This record gives sequence, C-alpha cells and structure tokens, in this order.
Amino acid sequence: MARIVLRVLMTSGDHLDLTYDEPEIAESDQVLEHLISELAGDAGVIRTRHGDRLIVLYSRGVAGFEVSPRGAVL
Repeated sequence: MARIVLRVLMTSGDHLDLTYDEPEIAESDQVLEHLISELAGDAGVIRTRHGDRLIVLYSRGVAGFEVSPRGAVL
C-alpha cells in the first residue's frame, strides 16, 4: 500500500494537509496518477484523512495540490 501526503489548495485560498492511500497500488507515483484521474472523473470525489478524521474531498473546491517527498505537516 502506498500513501502520499498532500497540501491541497482550495479555491477559497485556504489549504488542507491530507493523506491519501491506495491499498492496491505500491508506487507513490502511481497513487498520484490515480488521485488525479479520480478528481478529474465524473464524480470528482476522493476519501482522504486529516489525522484521525475522514475527509471527503470534492474536486469542485480544489484549485491545486502539492506533493512533497517529506510531505505536509499533519
């Protein structure tokens, strides 16, 4: 299972630091490509985590996101 840490930039100007993991994918680069395709799809929804909380992220409010080798601070 690969996990990536994202800093999501919202259209409002705010940002969120979230983790996204995909149990069926081993490479973090492939997880990033899967995340992009999910957000670009018809539903445009992904499930992420912020600490212990489940966050459902809708692509409509996302302006962009950053992925760092060390990740965002959670």
